Amino acid sequence: MNCKQANENISIREILESFSLFPSKDNRKSAFYYAFDRKERTPSLVVNFNQNTAFDFGTGMKYDNVSLVQGIKKCLVSEALEYLKRFDYSLPTKLEIETNNFKPKSGYQILEIREVEHPSLIEYLKSRKLDSLKSELKEIHYELNGKNYFGLGFKNDSDGYEIRNPYIKLCLGKKDLTSVNNHSKTLRIFEGFSDYLSFKILEKSLEKESSDYIILNSVSMISKVKNQFENYQQIELYLDNDRTGDSVTEILKKENSNVSDERILFKNHKDLNEFLISGNLRKTDTGGMLKIDTGIEETDLRKIDTGVESEEVGKITTRKIGR
Repeated sequence: MNCKQANENISIREILESFSLFPSKDNRKSAFYYAFDRKERTPSLVVNFNQNTAFDFGTGMKYDNVSLVQGIKKCLVSEALEYLKRFDYSLPTKLEIETNNFKPKSGYQILEIREVEHPSLIEYLKSRKLDSLKSELKEIHYELNGKNYFGLGFKNDSDGYEIRNPYIKLCLGKKDLTSVNNHSKTLRIFEGFSDYLSFKILEKSLEKESSDYIILNSVSMISKVKNQFENYQQIELYLDNDRTGDSVTEILKKENSNVSDERILFKNHKDLNEFLISGNLRKTDTGGMLKIDTGIEETDLRKIDTGVESEEVGKITTRKIGR
């Protein structure tokens, strides 16, 4: 990997996260960070995610990926490139990375399935606070359109794999949901595997027993789940806090009396994984048990009116999920 490849094919956000540097204020295009080389009260390092560069208003220094690593580690270019190898996912071109509709064509081949061990994937899981459950995933090496790639793989019920790394979201094989059967009378439903794994990390803190789980891997798979509802006494929905999640949740609640909306847990966050990353967990005074801080006074959460009006099923659009 040379400097051009490192600067164009690696996310500057992921590099900053690898040094435990997170934005003070951010949006999709840019963010403000506190300077990495000095203490300050007001963040002065502005990062442009579109250009993959950073500018320090305090010093007037501009950084690309290589010089950023040099500045933080105080090292040579060769040492910076060695550090950046962990973020190399054998990527396609930058244009292909940035499209949200990157889908595998029929010409793919899975080359190897192994336990997750590549440093790049482990760093990615750490950035999502999911590294403690890496055993739930596989490291998949595959060939697609004549190029070799690798990513995290989550198996579905049709033996396909949902593939994720910071740049790619796709499915190798037949698209399907993933079922986890523990012979329970409670079913919990999640959009993507990152939300499912996040819940498994939070489960003890929530003082909830294990249940059956379904990971949709796409909201369009919900139609395959509905015929199973009669087998459960309680069905808990943990869908995303967005229009599609609102619509699906409200429709299912109206159609089934045993369905509950559990998104009050991560009310101020897009999804469960974002909530886990935010660190909104606080210790109680007894036993060291972690308690979820939702920012809402304790009450019967299931009686809270979300105020979301239902929408017709036909208005629900399929979208990419699972981050």
